[in-house]
Amino acid sequence: MTMPCEPLPTKYEVLHACRGVGFDRHPILRAAHTLTELHERRLGAGCAATAEMDRERALRVAEIDRWVTASLPPAHGAAHVHTETLGAVVDRLAQFTAAAFAALANSTDWRLGDAWERLAELAVGYEDLITELQSGRRRLPGGP
Repeated sequence: MTMPCEPLPTKYEVLHACRGVGFDRHPILRAAHTLTELHERRLGAGCAATAEMDRERALRVAEIDRWVTASLPPAHGAAHVHTETLGAVVDRLAQFTAAAFAALANSTDWRLGDAWERLAELAVGYEDLITELQSGRRRLPGGP
């Protein structure tokens, strides 16, 4: 089985990219950074402004999904299908990162622990998913 030209980024790389660190090294990391910025802006925006941000998010998610589809080798015939695309998972990581840092900025926010726990759990899920994708045991919806 051949591996992608560039491996999928680790959970640590994605989390760093969401915070603006080292995001220029990989297309998924660049998209993760942009998605986080959009989610941060979305937290303080009114309903009318969110539609344009959601369109931009959809474009970034599609970019990730196209890159992954072109880069991953075909999965084994018996590989289980994941419930969502990798772009959707990265978008949720960006959303949870924005929410966790917003809760941190408001230190009296009772949701702080929940926000960080959700982010940590999703990061572990991302790591498990990329391990299974790269081994061919899991495939993505619409992917190879």
